[in-house]
Amino acid sequence: MLLHLSTWPEVERYLTHRRAIILPIGSTEQHGPTGLIGTDIITAQAIAEEVGQRTDTLVGPGIPVGMAHHHMAFPGSMTLRPSTLVQLLRDYVMSLSAHGFREVLVINGHGGNIASVTAAFYEIYEEMRLAGRDTTPPLRCELCNWFLMPAVAALQQELYGEREGLHATPSEVAVTQYIHPTRIKIAPLDPHPGTSSSFSDWRDFRTRFPDGRMGSDPSLATPRDGERFVQTAVAEIVARHGDFLNGV
Repeated sequence: MLLHLSTWPEVERYLTHRRAIILPIGSTEQHGPTGLIGTDIITAQAIAEEVGQRTDTLVGPGIPVGMAHHHMAFPGSMTLRPSTLVQLLRDYVMSLSAHGFREVLVINGHGGNIASVTAAFYEIYEEMRLAGRDTTPPLRCELCNWFLMPAVAALQQELYGEREGLHATPSEVAVTQYIHPTRIKIAPLDPHPGTSSSFSDWRDFRTRFPDGRMGSDPSLATPRDGERFVQTAVAEIVARHGDFLNGV
């Protein structure tokens, strides 16, 4: 069940028996010469919708632009300031809370969002405390970074080993190939892209990683791999966060 494809009476009925909602968040940023710019929101949205189907949980609108300052030397990339992302997520969650939602699971597809999303949760909690707006049951937020989960990491290692890399990875590219098989891109790739995870700002990132990849070989990606990553991620999210979505 998707919030944007529902009517308000449908949501009202949903809230009579469930208080959980899933919010996908990603980024609009470069993913190397063959990765789609929307990779992070495409992956998070697809996984969120499958989790929603399996757990009978409403899925809210995705946040497609995240904190991607370090990718701004590459055309097409977009970024929010960390403070903007915190306030955006705050407004999303507070709006939903006003209607009775109490469990908010954020499924994230972009590493650059982690600090801001975590900060947003505590901004929300502290605002409610200071305003005396404690709810019964209390509002709770959880963050799930699908690409960092143990079962996903194990599959990354099984399929790609060290060639998984850190950005524009074959695992995330594979998921986009599975979701959008008519948008598979091919381009010449340097077989030895930079592998360091150290950089300062957007200019330094482009200097260290000229084609946008961080030690990754996305030429290894296949749609079949993408399907395996989606199913693996969904199964682990349901196992780890299923009780939370059920209000436990």
